[in-house]
This record gives sequence, structure tokens and C-alpha cells, in this order.
Amino acid sequence: MQFIIKKSEYKSLKADLLVVGMFKDGKQNKSLDIVFNKSLSKALKIEQFNGSYKKNITLYGESIKRLQLVGLGQKKDFNPDKLRALFADVVRTANSSKVKTITIDADSFNLSNDQYAQACSEGLLLGSYGFNNYKSKKDSNNSTEKICFLGESSKSAIHKGFKIAEGVNFARDLGNHPANILTPEYMANLAVELSSKCNLMKSKIIDVKDFVKMGFGSFYSVAKASVLPAKMILVEYNGGKKGDKPLALVGKGLTFDTGGISLKPPARMDEMKFDMCGSGTVLGVMNAVVELKPKLNIVFAIGATENMPGGNASRPGDIVTAYNGKTIEVLNTDAEGRLVLADVLSYVADKYKPEAMIDFATLTGAVLVALGNRATGLMGNNEDLINEIKESGATTNEKVWELPLWPEYSKDIKGKYADIQNIGKAGAGTITAGAFLKEFVGDTPWCHLDIAGTAWGPKEPSYQPKVGATGVAVRLIYDLIEKRCN
Repeated sequence: MQFIIKKSEYKSLKADLLVVGMFKDGKQNKSLDIVFNKSLSKALKIEQFNGSYKKNITLYGESIKRLQLVGLGQKKDFNPDKLRALFADVVRTANSSKVKTITIDADSFNLSNDQYAQACSEGLLLGSYGFNNYKSKKDSNNSTEKICFLGESSKSAIHKGFKIAEGVNFARDLGNHPANILTPEYMANLAVELSSKCNLMKSKIIDVKDFVKMGFGSFYSVAKASVLPAKMILVEYNGGKKGDKPLALVGKGLTFDTGGISLKPPARMDEMKFDMCGSGTVLGVMNAVVELKPKLNIVFAIGATENMPGGNASRPGDIVTAYNGKTIEVLNTDAEGRLVLADVLSYVADKYKPEAMIDFATLTGAVLVALGNRATGLMGNNEDLINEIKESGATTNEKVWELPLWPEYSKDIKGKYADIQNIGKAGAGTITAGAFLKEFVGDTPWCHLDIAGTAWGPKEPSYQPKVGATGVAVRLIYDLIEKRCN
């Protein structure tokens, strides 16, 4: 999709589709009415159009083949996220009508404002997303090839929004690939390929054959039953000052989760290809970083494996030793993501000494009970970092909700025969999973985002896909990165 900014008057404009915004009870555009021989004012009267949010009128003309007048609602209630959702609807309608070029009246949408311009381009790209890679007959989602912004627009903000949305769609693609394609090796190769596009990045892949000697006993306990070799994926981005501590982003990359010996029921097990969406978030942010090059040092880390049953699988009751030396009773092999993250978190904390560390994981079904698919569960050991994430969540409308990590919850994971156990004693499943992860971050400022409810399934706002992975938290984290750069 190509973006162009130009200046022109309505009377000389040629457009496949012109999109104009109107606030509730706002004044009609007289010059546009003249171009359409006053049919616009007639349509407004007949349809009793008053600019209510997302209400629209379509007129057909000659030089301007289609005019879509869209309602923005009350001016005081309008915000970038409403604009993002509105343009997702606009591009879907345009694609269904096979429109090749969309012209947007930038002034009517306040696109000289950076936040609104960014939200507009995000909405256009997110709304045009579709995934049909594996269909023999591919129906194109996107007929729209070009977006023209008519009037004053923030070019840099439009570009940034486009690149961030590309990162979101990149993460969506990863989640939607089937597990026979998106293997740990595939993900590792993709990370290496992506890092090679940026001279500020370098990658390191640790293979499963080295896990035992490196002390990754917890990760290995999950990985050892799969015939597909597990990978620890590490990418350093040095965009900040030399010597500055990095921000570490850690993703759970379970490319498929059967539950292991604690086997899941067959119903909806196909959705367990989405158990790598935490790593999708990390790679989606990485994709945006490659393009936008923020002035910050960042470490991207992923634990990629399958969780499979078999003769070499871990048994309930097994005891394993994590990288930081803590012993773990594996009481449920379906609580495997935290076993993988235990070693990745402790290794990153030890080797990179990050200024802050954030992990993303489809970790618990319990978070769906607590929050549904409206918000991501948030826990952490540092109030400042928690507030950073909340602020960026509010800015991007990627909602998070803080759950407590009081010391009492750590008592619930105390082991009988080892230091800790991988499930809590009763209730508060999301929180006890967070308490488990906390055991492996040391003194590093850290937050955990449980995205099990938001990584796939949400249909709202309208820039979310109708099916499949959402690319959750890519926009949130890039906003946080940007704020840390300032």
C-alpha cells in the first residue's frame, strides 16, 4: 500500500473514492456540495445525517467517482482510537468495492496532528489485514493500492503508523501459520533473517543440544519430547548509547502445546498453535524496530519449542533445575510456558543486566476467567515499569489490568520436595503463574503480560481481524519504547 500527500481543490480533484469526515451537528462542506450539484445537501436532509460516529453517506459522481461522508460523533469525544477503528471500516468497505485509490480529506480528520495521522495509517493497514496463505484459491483482501492524503498531514506520523501496523500484521501472520510450518527452527531462521536487515542488530541461536550443559534444565524438560529441536532465540539491537542497559523483551514461543503427559482435551486443541503469540509480539516489535530504528538498546529473547507427549516427555512429579539454580516440581506438564520462560528470563537477566524486562505469554486460561478478551493481565515487581505499561496501554487502547503479586501468592507455589512447584495450590491461577515467573528475574525491574485472552479471539475494535491472531501489544510496546527514547 502506497501513501501520497498532495494538495488539490475539490473542483479539480479526480478520485476513485474521496473520504470526508464530519463531526456531529457540524456544517456541511459547501464547496463539495457544489461539485456534486447540491446532491450532498439533499442527501444529508433526506437521510437526516447529523455526523453521528461511523454513520455514513455515499454519493456517486464523475471526476470524484465515490464520495463517502463519515460521521465522527461529538468533537469532544473524538480520539485517535476512534479514528483508527473508523479507517479500518473505510478500507474494508473500499476493498469490498474493489477501489484501488482512496483519497482522504486530511483536514476534516485533523491529520496535521501526529497522533491522529498515525492512528489513521494504522487503521488503514490493520483493517486491510487478511490471512489466506494456505487456500488454493486466493481471494485478495486488498484491492486498495494507494492512499492519497489531501491537505495538511503529518508525513512522518503516517509513515510511523504504517510501519508499526506492519509489525502488528507480521505478528498476526506468525500466529496464524499452522504448527507444521511455524516450527521452532522456522521462528529462529526468521529472527536471524529479520536481524540481518538492520546493521544495529546481531542474533544468537542456542540449540536444544546445548541446553543441558548451559543449565537450561527447566526449558529442556518441556523441549525434550519433541522431535523438532527447540531454540533459544536472542537478538541484540544497539540503537542507543554504548553502555546503556537494554530494555529486554521476552516471548513465550510454544509453537504447539498438547499439554504433554497432562494431555489437553481434543476440543479446540487446534488453537494451541496460538501458544506462540508471546513470541509473535516480540518479533512484531522487532519488525517495527528494524524499520523505525529507535534510539534505545533492546534485547529480544524467545524460548521456542513444542510441548509434546511421548516416551521422553516429563512426568507429573518430576523435579528439574532452572538456570538460576532453583529446583522445580513439575506437577502439571500443561503448565509448560512458565518452565520455558524460567530459563529465558533468568538467562537474560544474568547475561544482559537489562534496565527493565517485559515478558509476553499466553500463559493461563485463568486470565480469561478474570478479564475475558477485553484486557491483558499485568503483573510485575516494579511500580514505575507497571505505570509505564499502563500509560502506553491507555495511549494505544491496548487495555491492561494489574493483578497483585503479594507475598502470600508466592507461598502457594512453594514445593513439597523442591524449591517451588509449577502450579499453585488453589485458585488465582494467573497470579500464581506470575509469582512463579517472579522467582527467575532476580532484582531486574520486570513485568509479565498474560495475553491468553487477547492474543486471538477479540473482534473489537473494528481494526481487529475477524478471525485469528491479533498481534496484541506490538503497538503498546512500541509506544513504550518511543517514550523511553524521549
